[in-house]
Amino acid sequence: MFFFKKKEIPLNEVFPNEFVDIHSHLLPGIDDGAKNLDHSIELISKMYSYGIKNFITTPHVLGDLYPNSSETILNKVEEVKAELNNRGLDDIQFRAAAEYMMDEKFVERLKNDDILTLKDNFVLVEMSYFNAPYNLYDILFEIQLKGYKPVLAHPERYNFYHQDFQNYYKLKKAGCLFQLNLLSLTEQYGKGVQKTAQKLIKENLYDFVGTDTHHMNHLRLLKKIGDKKTVKTINELLLNNKKFK
Repeated sequence: MFFFKKKEIPLNEVFPNEFVDIHSHLLPGIDDGAKNLDHSIELISKMYSYGIKNFITTPHVLGDLYPNSSETILNKVEEVKAELNNRGLDDIQFRAAAEYMMDEKFVERLKNDDILTLKDNFVLVEMSYFNAPYNLYDILFEIQLKGYKPVLAHPERYNFYHQDFQNYYKLKKAGCLFQLNLLSLTEQYGKGVQKTAQKLIKENLYDFVGTDTHHMNHLRLLKKIGDKKTVKTINELLLNNKKFK
């Protein structure tokens, strides 16, 4: 009996030419992603080899843990862009938004219109992995009242919703767009997350995807999405990301 290893499709054949990665942590030293400028360039270069040339990186803005101001983020972007240019990687499009924790400080930023958007009025938001904010639907309403569209990062990773799938429909009805972490299709976050991601795909509840890259281990694991079955299920979502170009 012969066993054949499943052939992986190279990632530079998976990502469309105009694909935009809308979720990553590539700015140096301001959250739990890239540690320094060299690390930033290393990660971006590896992603470039995968065929990703358009980035909207999204550092955490999270209470007192990562209290990143818009100014801090934009200054770091210029630092990275200058280094990319120095190294001859000048065909990379590199911008920044933020991944906002929906907490009291975010509500204050919202009131002051101090929001970095993915593009136009799309804003990337997240929740605690332990529980949703008690006033979640009020916050979602306020986001939209201000003219923004909430894009919820990695809904499949909120384990407290796994046992009651109807919560996902409720979030969609409340105006939330969903962003799939591509690594959720691997074992990175566990079987429960993987299963929920597959169900959300099947139910056609996702709108966009992101790599959520923090470090090189993530990029090594990302290769696992390159099989025919997975690529077929996410191809339309990959194409959707072109709207952020």
